[in-house]
Order: sequence, then C-alpha cells, then structure tokens
Amino acid sequence: MDYRKKYDMWIEDEYFDEETKAELREIEDEREIEDRFYTDLSFGTAGLRGKIGAGTNRMNKYTVALATQGLASTIVNKGQEAMDMGVAIAYDVRKFSDEFAETAARVLAANGIKAYLFDGIRPTPVLSYAVRELGTISGIVVTASHNPREYNGYKAYWKEGSQILDDIASEILEKISKIKDFKEIKMISLDEGLENGLIEYIGSEIDDKYNKEILDRSIRDGEELDKEIKVVYTPLNGTGNIPVRRVLKDRGFENIFVVEPQENPDPNFTTVGYPNPEDPKAFNLSIELGKKKDADILVATDPDADRIAMMVKEESGEFIFLNGNQTGALLVNYILSSLDEKGKLPKNPAIVKSIVTGDLGKKIAQKYGVETFDTLTGFKNICAKANEWDITGEYNFVFGYEESIGYTYGTLVRDKDAVISSMILVEMAAYYKRQGKNLLEVLEELYQEFGYYKENLISVVLEGIEGSQRIGRMMDYFRKNPIKEIGNMKLSSVTDYLLDKTGNEKSNVLKYLLNDGSWYVVRPSGTEPKIKLYIYSKDNNEEEALGKIKLIEKDVVEKLMSVE
Repeated sequence: MDYRKKYDMWIEDEYFDEETKAELREIEDEREIEDRFYTDLSFGTAGLRGKIGAGTNRMNKYTVALATQGLASTIVNKGQEAMDMGVAIAYDVRKFSDEFAETAARVLAANGIKAYLFDGIRPTPVLSYAVRELGTISGIVVTASHNPREYNGYKAYWKEGSQILDDIASEILEKISKIKDFKEIKMISLDEGLENGLIEYIGSEIDDKYNKEILDRSIRDGEELDKEIKVVYTPLNGTGNIPVRRVLKDRGFENIFVVEPQENPDPNFTTVGYPNPEDPKAFNLSIELGKKKDADILVATDPDADRIAMMVKEESGEFIFLNGNQTGALLVNYILSSLDEKGKLPKNPAIVKSIVTGDLGKKIAQKYGVETFDTLTGFKNICAKANEWDITGEYNFVFGYEESIGYTYGTLVRDKDAVISSMILVEMAAYYKRQGKNLLEVLEELYQEFGYYKENLISVVLEGIEGSQRIGRMMDYFRKNPIKEIGNMKLSSVTDYLLDKTGNEKSNVLKYLLNDGSWYVVRPSGTEPKIKLYIYSKDNNEEEALGKIKLIEKDVVEKLMSVE
C-alpha cells in the first residue's frame, strides 16, 4: 500500500479517533504526509523510536499497541508459564509516555498476560531491576532516552533484565508482520484489567529494594572519602531527580545542589532544549550554579536516567567536560584499583565495552589482570555477556561501559544505569579529593602511565527519506572504497560487521585500523537519523595524538560528505 492510501485509510477508518484524524487533516505539506506513511516505524532490537505524531512512521498509541500485540503474541507462543510471569512496564517524563505505557498494559492484559505497571515515572534501570526482582518474562519502558523532545520510544526487555536481542526481536517482528489490520489488536480497558487482576500497579517497594542494593555496592567509605565534596546535579527535567538524590543522601553526601529549573518533570525540556548530557551545552545552568556553590563536580543524567555525564572543576575555577571515554577510563581505574586493593576482585574478572569505545580502559584492566571484551554498540550486547556468564560461569562481569556516557557497575541491573553510576562517580571524586587530587589530575596520571588516548565523535544529521537513503549510499561507498592512507598512517585492516566472524551479531558498522594503532568507525545511528564517525588515536605525546585525530577527521569527513 502506498503512503497516500495509508493516509486516506487513517482518515476514513472509524478505528482511528477524531483527534488523530484532525491532526492528519491539518497537514498541508505532501512531503510530511509521505514521511509519516511511507514506511512503518520499524521494531528492531532497540524496540521503537520515532517522532511523536499520527501515522505509521510515528510514535502514537496505535503503533505502540501494534508493537505490544507482537510482543504479546510472542509471549503467548511460549506458553502459559510465560504468560503468568507477566511483563513489567515503566515510563519516563515525555509526552504521552504514561498513555503509551497504559496502552501496552491494556494490550497485554487482553492477551491474558499479567502487566505490572509502575504508578509513576521511573528511570530505565529501575525497569531492568524490576524484571529480575519480579521474575517477569519481559519488560517495557516507554522512553526516547536522550533524543529531542519531539521523540518518544519503546524498549523491550527479556527475562534476564536486558534489552531483547535479535532472536526475540525477530519473533516479535514476525508476529507484527502477520497483523494486517489494527482491528486485530486485542485491548481491554484499564479498569477491566485492574478488576480482573491482569493489571497491577508497582509502587515504592521496588524503589526501596533497588536503592538498598545500590548502597550495598559501595566500594569505599568512612575516612577514605571526603564527604564534604560539593556536587551540582541536574536530572535535566527527567526521572533521575528522586532516585539519584536519594542514593547520594543515603551515602552521606550532604552537599548536593540541584539545578532548580531542571529539577521537576518537563516534557518540553524548556531550559535545555536537547536533553542529552553528552552535549556540554546541557551543563549551562549547572555551570552557573557550580560557580555560585564552588562545586567540585557537576553531574547530569538524561531523561530516563540511564546515561550520566560530568564536568570537573580545574584549578582556575573553570569546569571541564569529560567525555564518555574519559569518564569510563576513570571508573575502570577506580573500580579495579579499589577492588584489587581490598582483595575483592572476583575470580576471572572481566569488563565489557562496545567496539566504538576507546582502548584506555582495556589497558588499565590489563594492569589488574582483568579481561576486556568488545561487543557491538548498545547495552543489550554489553549485558548479554553478563547473561552468558550467569550460565557458563566463565567470567565475572565487573563493569560495562560505552563511549556514549553509559555505564553499569556489577550485575544488579542489566542495562546502563545512571543511578548506581552517580553513586560511584561521586564516591570516586570524594576519594581522590581526600588525597588532594581532582579527577582531571587523575586522568592526566593515567595518560602519563598508559599513553595519550584521544578521541572525537562526529555526527551528521540527515532526516527523512532522502537522509536515510543518503546514509545508505555513504555506507556503501565506504564499504567499497576504503581510504588507504591518511598522513603517514596506512590502512592496516578493515572489519565489516555485516560480515563479522567474531561471533557478534551482524551490524552495519565499518571499522578501519591504521598501522600506528589509530582507528575509526563509521556507522548509522540505531535510534536517530544520523551517521556517526568515531575517531581514536594513541601516542606518548599529547600533541601528536591530537594531530592524528585532526588528520583522520579531515580526510574521512571530506570523503563522507562527497557522497550525494
């Protein structure tokens, strides 16, 4: 069916409500109509992610119901035991998140599957924890994470507490493909679901257990830490406000100052615009408050509180942003050195990182006899190693991280977790402050010991049908025409993860290793309309390492943008 027929069907079919129809009738731009209906919002291993609005290529209650019916049919296919285990459902502060979560619960209940629905906004890691704590077969969190305010999303989890991998995603997709009409989707009212016990609210009991278990995972305390450390925190109007402040207070950190305009939920993210703490501009209000309070560090979490970033005050009083690789390396060093010192490193310890994350953490891990594993991007892949080792016992998962400011310590949660990470970050800063050092000085010590590992990430946004097609052409061109030489650096090897033989799932990612150890990766984003270029270099001289980054960036971006 072409996009115009789909549009007309949504306008004419009595199944769709008048509000939806009115929204569609008001569209005057034919390209906008085409973009909303030229394809269906695809259900991948990241679930759904898209702009909010009416249409098959948008996030709305109808596409959420369709995806949930696919999930429900998958669970029903696994038998009564799986249906009785149920599904935990959480949601964040974004527009319609509560409605989408309720829609999912109503579809599941109509299919005879118990739905455990949180009674208010919750961070994504709390959903992951709830799946394991409640023993559900699956989980759903309605969130678009750090995307702009126009977006919302839907992430699906399996019984291990981690996001679904390709095997389950393929089953769900196959069930969705068999639904030819929205009227085939089963749904009951919320009241009916509550009355018959197939929908049940989750309250504070899960939050209390989660908080306690995080506190149990603290590494250092007492005289080892400077509990007077001053921290400015912003939840960026998201879900982190209550759980992050609670865990820091319970750890004894009293000087936590919250950025007031960004304290409470705001689906428009009025004071920040783009609510991604990976972007230093998200810290503008934090810097103002940090200077007033003479803070040591600034900490920000994204709207669903799975990502976390920080800035550190240097001697001049200015705040310096640390990227995900730098923060990750500091955490690897702090966690492993502390556990090693205390004799608490487990047998066969391992850390896990993504293939687009830098190698400094790996070098640090080697010092402590800890193995490092690389996976495809996304915590569904990182935490899949923890799930695997639960069964095999081959390694013990200590820490997982990726350059896009996602971290998790231990196996309490099988996803990136900004709540437990906030506790470890502040604990780490307090430990080094007691020693008279800030985290910038600690990072410099790591560079001097292991070499200067430098990095840069470039994202090119290309929206709509034309953008998607151009990204495809860019990947095809790079796949067929690798750059053989950049400055004095020669191409050493190419890894095409569509053809990967390392045991990873296939993915549209290209990695180019140069003969000096520098490397770069080209990949389309899995959740946003952009193509990403990751550049890494290493040298014993900082200027030389930075120079290599500039050389690679110049040549690769020039070639990338030449593809029309």
